[in-house]
Amino acid sequence: MISQKSVQDILETVRVEDIVGEFVNLKKRGVNLIGLCPFHAEKTPSFNVSPTRNIYKCFGCGKGGDSVNFLIEHESLSFYEALKYIAAKYNIEVEETQLSPELINENLEKDSLYIINQFADNYFSTQLFETDLGKSVGLGYFKQRGFREDTIKKFNLGYATAERDDLTREAVTKGYNIELLRKIGLTTQSDNDFFRSRVVFPIHNLTGKIAAFAGRILSTETQGPKYLNSPESDIYQKSKILYGLFFAKTAIRKEDECMLVEGYTDVISLHQGGVENVVASSGTSLTPEQIRLIKRYTNNILILYDGDAAGIKATLRGIELIIEQDCNVKIVLLPDKHDPDSFFKELGHTAFLDYISQNKKDFLIFRLSLAAKEIGDDPVKKTAFVREIIQTLAKIPDTIKRSVYVKECALQLKIDERVIINETNKLITQHITKNRQENREKQKESYDTVANQGTDHSFTEQRNSILNHDLQEKDVIRVLIKFGHLPFSEETDLTIAQFITKNLSDVIDDFDNKNYQKILQDAIECIHLGKLLDTTYYLNHPDPVFKDMAIEVLSTQYAYSENWKKELQTQKKPDENQKNDAIQSVRLLKYRKITRMCKENQDKLSNLVDEKEISTLLHVQQTLQQLRAQLAKELDIVVYN
Repeated sequence: MISQKSVQDILETVRVEDIVGEFVNLKKRGVNLIGLCPFHAEKTPSFNVSPTRNIYKCFGCGKGGDSVNFLIEHESLSFYEALKYIAAKYNIEVEETQLSPELINENLEKDSLYIINQFADNYFSTQLFETDLGKSVGLGYFKQRGFREDTIKKFNLGYATAERDDLTREAVTKGYNIELLRKIGLTTQSDNDFFRSRVVFPIHNLTGKIAAFAGRILSTETQGPKYLNSPESDIYQKSKILYGLFFAKTAIRKEDECMLVEGYTDVISLHQGGVENVVASSGTSLTPEQIRLIKRYTNNILILYDGDAAGIKATLRGIELIIEQDCNVKIVLLPDKHDPDSFFKELGHTAFLDYISQNKKDFLIFRLSLAAKEIGDDPVKKTAFVREIIQTLAKIPDTIKRSVYVKECALQLKIDERVIINETNKLITQHITKNRQENREKQKESYDTVANQGTDHSFTEQRNSILNHDLQEKDVIRVLIKFGHLPFSEETDLTIAQFITKNLSDVIDDFDNKNYQKILQDAIECIHLGKLLDTTYYLNHPDPVFKDMAIEVLSTQYAYSENWKKELQTQKKPDENQKNDAIQSVRLLKYRKITRMCKENQDKLSNLVDEKEISTLLHVQQTLQQLRAQLAKELDIVVYN
């Protein structure tokens, strides 16, 4: 395991924007960075990264944490792996102590599939470069395609022999579990090798780990499909991976455009030629998950497909999904009998890019130009096409962009713009109505589930939250975490944390939210021990309740406007006025608590008959009302008895 000193070095060095920025296209907004959340589907960025706090937070799905947490959540790494990943990125020397057998087994169990894939990759590479058959057949094929040796090694290309179970036998001999070999798809259920007599293309995930393989058949005499992919597994879902994205993500962000091609060799050929912002859909139809992967780095997608009928149909199928994700789509159809690989080799780098620049068309112009050739003067065909194009227009989420496209369609098709608008709006309304109905049904199912589970359920607590003091308790904890280490004022030695704990010690037992109560109790103990309660204390706290709460209260999705920035040059920012924040949050919480005590005391009075007890409670009630009145005055609240 990693020594505590190395862990500390890693955590002090890592910058959250560096790590998250490898997977999410971030743009500056105020002091923070924003982007599309990688944990849920969204069209408007709600994912915030705070370089000053060294944390991230999504205000859409609620995910948040630090750099290590991001790698654990996003890449399914263990804590150990995440630290090693960061150390490698920053060239930090890692001191390691001996792992216990339990930790070794735990890591092997979690990472076993990746470990086996890495073994297979080494095996395929050895076959390619170090065996006579691999060099003559496999390496010969790659070199025939024009791939240099450095390119072959960059993409980890390999070769699988024709032997029935050569890889499987070697893996088992070296101690790899046969069940896991079957699970990952390298070995069939009859214990034969899955890939045989094929050149092999490893498929990398976003961190560069090998998630799967694809094998291309070389001999026409060998039966089977031209390309064979690993079956889906715990680490490989075909619809969620784009071939080459690990190698292309930096270039995509730099060029602010992603070229989308169909095949593995297209990607490799263009990368070798210096065009690196290119990925492949691996011969399958595009999926929403793949488009969202691209959208992390750019909103601009350029589709390069073969210029035959099949290529055109594949292009049109993918466009609908891209539009729904609110991306900008342009298309280049290559000359007939050419794919990106062959066309790039024919033209070379400069001429290829010039051709792309001169021939890329907006998706709508492309659709209209195709339709003009097919429709002619046939009114039936024209009607059918107009209905198709309206279906597409209705999927454009941006209203301004949609209105521009509506005008263009009306002009090109010579149709009244109002007709297209009306028909498009009908479809949009139908879609909204359908979504609302589905949401209502889901909500009803949720309510029914809660009802069937009885009253002892979190839903009951949420339903009653308006009756308790959760919001006021949370606000006190917000001030404690955010400003606890700062001085309360210049006139006193008190810190904000000391002020809060001193004033709330008498109501801490009445807290409704047990997590907030735990944080406040911890603060009292820390102050007693002389510990500094700064934001780092909470962000690095071993208890996830403390850490999650800190991330939530320290994250913000808002930035000051230019006008506000000018106004704030002469006064404190609202979020820096810690003294007033502390006073108001404490007063309001105490006011709520005392108000509730008044009601509870009044309820007791109404049920009593003993005069002595009534007299005692009346005195208590009078005291509570006086305290409430004083707090109300300080808060400028009007009290109605």
